[in-house]
Amino acid sequence: MEMTVNPYPLHPECPDLRRLADNPAEALLRAEADIVAAENAAEADRYRRLEEVEEAQQDGRGVTRRTFVAGAAATATALATAQFVTTSASFAATKTGTLIHVFLYGGLDGLSLVAPADDPVLAKARPDLLLGNDSLALGRGFKLTSAFAPLDKWLKAGQLGFVPAVSDPRLSRSHFQAADACNLGGLPGETGGRGWLDSLVDTLGKGTAFRSVGIGSTLPRSLVGVNGAISLNSVGELRLNGDDKYRAATEKAIRGLFTGINHPVEESVLEGMGALATAQKLAAKPYTAAAGVKYEGVGNAFQQLAQLIKGGANVRVATVGMGGYDTHENQGTSQGGQLWRRLNELANAMAAFFTDLGDRASDVTIMVSSEFGRRVGSNGGGTDHGHGGVVTVLSGRKLAGSLLGAWNGLDKLDSGDVPEYNNMFNVYGSVAQGRFGLTAAQVDKVFPRQKFTPIKMYA
Repeated sequence: MEMTVNPYPLHPECPDLRRLADNPAEALLRAEADIVAAENAAEADRYRRLEEVEEAQQDGRGVTRRTFVAGAAATATALATAQFVTTSASFAATKTGTLIHVFLYGGLDGLSLVAPADDPVLAKARPDLLLGNDSLALGRGFKLTSAFAPLDKWLKAGQLGFVPAVSDPRLSRSHFQAADACNLGGLPGETGGRGWLDSLVDTLGKGTAFRSVGIGSTLPRSLVGVNGAISLNSVGELRLNGDDKYRAATEKAIRGLFTGINHPVEESVLEGMGALATAQKLAAKPYTAAAGVKYEGVGNAFQQLAQLIKGGANVRVATVGMGGYDTHENQGTSQGGQLWRRLNELANAMAAFFTDLGDRASDVTIMVSSEFGRRVGSNGGGTDHGHGGVVTVLSGRKLAGSLLGAWNGLDKLDSGDVPEYNNMFNVYGSVAQGRFGLTAAQVDKVFPRQKFTPIKMYA
């Protein structure tokens, strides 16, 4: 994200402007800020002198300018206090912490992540895509791909869990339609095109400019809305463009122009400037991860979040996207297979992230999902679009088990797909509810036209 100023050179006949900056955009901006500051100072002085005169002439029958100004100040103080209380209460109403939604684009084959062990339906339908003997044991007779071995520490600690058979009747087998519905929390007509995480931010209350962050070059649909989420590839790229020599003065000028103007744009601009200041502070020196932590691949996105969280940016919700899950061919399930490699890259990134956070990981939950699952049967080397995917949860809190939600077997498939035993938006809502201590009524507001039915997620 860059705030850019015009680089065209100043005309040589503008010496006064040239003293302010070497390009017209910055120079004019600072000149305007100086003029406004001077006008404000003159106006304040004029009111002070009028107050002194009227105070001397006060006859007890009216309200002087001084008492009027004092009353206005008291009113403003009361309003500011009310706003402070409201903000504090909204923070107090929800627990602190961070929810990170990792979206796997392409449609993850959930049965290659977790699957019932020794299942006769799977043995017949996908003999070439069964999980191997190196799989990790899960609860309720399930097993987990060895690609997730880097997360075994958190699995044994009860902090890694999986919800199988996740879907929603509104999801089609179209990547675009299904991904859109997953990120919006319903169909566009139901949500007004607003992302479910943006709606969640409303429930969580006011916060810093980094309360809502998407790691990537474009803002995901889940964060689109009214709360001004920030999209960035790296913390260091969030800066004000222009001549380094004048950047501090330009930032001061912008703050001066947009302070006390009693307009909604004031909050947005000052919030943005606050984000710039925080980013500059964090990027001032190279980020050093915890000992032994190495970020690679999608892990680089998690590193940016670690830098923000450890730097005190107060991230409440964040997103990370990862592609490469549309495995129509050469899918594989064993070490070295295409899908195994993608899942192993993700697991290594999540393990590095939680290790890097240290004690701060107790306030973080990662939820991993995809737009849909895939067919139970293989197509001879891969799988086609289906339903009944898997949601992964890695949390700083202990979970209710390693296999979460409902599971009623594969005896009766849904047109060749894993049946929907757990509604996707009930899963999303339950993860958010446990992370932030939300009521069912609060979750209902996040997902329009969806009556929330909680799923036990946490111990």
